[in-house]
Amino acid sequence: MQDIGKFKNKIVCGDVIDVMKKMPDNSVDLVVTSPPYNLKNSTGNGMKDGRGGKWANAALQKGYSHYNDNMPHGEYVKWQRDCLTEMMRLIPDDGAIFYNHKWRVQAGLLQDRQDIISGFPIRQIIIWKRAGGLNFNAGYFLPTYEVIYLIAKPKFKLAPKANAYGDIWEISQDMRNDHPAPFPVKLIDRIISSTKAKIILDPFMGSGTTAISAINFKRDYIGIDISPEYCTLAKKRIKIHQSQAKLL
Repeated sequence: MQDIGKFKNKIVCGDVIDVMKKMPDNSVDLVVTSPPYNLKNSTGNGMKDGRGGKWANAALQKGYSHYNDNMPHGEYVKWQRDCLTEMMRLIPDDGAIFYNHKWRVQAGLLQDRQDIISGFPIRQIIIWKRAGGLNFNAGYFLPTYEVIYLIAKPKFKLAPKANAYGDIWEISQDMRNDHPAPFPVKLIDRIISSTKAKIILDPFMGSGTTAISAINFKRDYIGIDISPEYCTLAKKRIKIHQSQAKLL
């Protein structure tokens, strides 16, 4: 394993599990991430592979760069559990993981991600209430939320006064981002400012939002992404953000 200093304040382009395995135990204080949701392995939405139409203008219609987001469900669950197992190894006894995912119904069955997070120490579920888009299906109400699982080791505590926040966070999406499914900076700001974490890892860094938020609070970041395109995008956004911060 490599010294964690070689990863600090860098975006590492590579396979998420392979890269995490090179990092030492207890070496990051906090993990904040949102994995691909396996949206194209779907029974009913317009992002299903080979199907056009109702979501033709959605950013995710074209999918992710260098990842097809279409695993058999069981394979996807195993992959995500393996990812969480590595994240758990990387955080110390006072560390935590903020794991953002989305509930959905497939073929009449609720996918509440229990098959992914079962056995991990779930401390709390946070509802991220985001703005809704368009709903073309008269069979159900417009979806407007995602869930963030706070997975915490025994000694994890929030920063002073952060426990005054409720567990429903109303924060709009980032609509000015070239990544198809970006975190809004305000969402990650809420998380990072609520902890004392010094080193923050995002194993699915995407466009670099977690790194930008870490910089906002003078913390160190580590980002991983499989897509060279997104790694380049993240580095560019970080560089611009750092330049703007110096002018303030």
